[in-house]
Amino acid sequence: MFKRALVSGLIVSCAAASALLAPMSASATVVYNNAPSRLPGNLPSVGFQATSTAQFGGLVEFAGSQRKQPAVTVVMSSWACEFSSGATCATAAGATFSQQITLNIYKANAITNEPEGGPIATTQQTFDIPYRPTESGKCPETGEGKGWGKECLLGKLHAIVFHPTEVVLPAKAIIAVAYNTETYGAAPTGVEGPYNSLNVAVTDPEEGPVTPSVGKDPLPEYAYADSNWPAMYEPEPHGAVGTFSLANGWTGYQPVFKVVASAK
Repeated sequence: MFKRALVSGLIVSCAAASALLAPMSASATVVYNNAPSRLPGNLPSVGFQATSTAQFGGLVEFAGSQRKQPAVTVVMSSWACEFSSGATCATAAGATFSQQITLNIYKANAITNEPEGGPIATTQQTFDIPYRPTESGKCPETGEGKGWGKECLLGKLHAIVFHPTEVVLPAKAIIAVAYNTETYGAAPTGVEGPYNSLNVAVTDPEEGPVTPSVGKDPLPEYAYADSNWPAMYEPEPHGAVGTFSLANGWTGYQPVFKVVASAK
C-alpha cells in the first residue's frame, strides 16, 4: 500500500521532458536503471522535512559484471520557490540554490535484508538545485499553492550524479540519499530554507510499469528509511523508528536511480 499521506508530488502528468544524463566512460555500462528515458516535469516524491526523515533509499540488484568506478544518478523533486509572499510563488529563470547531499551505499544482510553495518561507500557533494518555476495564474489553488506550467506541477525534477570512489559494488546494494533540513538530518540547520521543500523522487505505477529497464528490484514492496515518523515503516513495521531500516508499504514506488559502472 502506497503511503499517499506521506508522499508529495502526486501530479504525475508529463510536462516538458528532459534527458536523464549520467557521465559514462568508454568502458562503462548501465548496471541498474529504473528511471524514465526522459524525465517528466515531476514525479511522486518523499520530502524529508515533511516526513521527519534523514535518509531514504532502496535495495537494487545490478546487472552484468561491471562493478567498479560507479556513477550514481539520483532524481530529486524541488518544490521550493525562490520568492514567496503568502500563497504566491515566483522564481527567476534559471535560479538555483546550493545543497549538500550525501550518497550512501550499504551491503544488505543476506537473510534479513537490513543494512549490514555502516556504508561501504559514502560521498558528499554539493549541487545547484533549481527552484520550481513561477506559478501559473491558470492553475487551481491547492494546499501546496498553485502549480506551474500547463500541467500545473508543484515540483520540478532534477537529476544529480554522484561519483563514489574506492568502492566495488556488490551484486546487490542499498542505495540511499541523506541531507539536512531545518529540523531533521545528521546536522539540522535550525533555520528555514529551500531544503525543507527538497524531495527524493520515486517511481510512479500510475504512469505505467515500474520494473527496472536494467537490473532488478529485489524487494519492491519495501524502501529504507531513517525517520522519526512511525508511519514511514507501516504496515508491519520493520527495524526501529529513528534507524535506517526496512520500511514496508512501498510497492511500485521506489527511489529513482541510474547506476553505471566499469569493469576496471
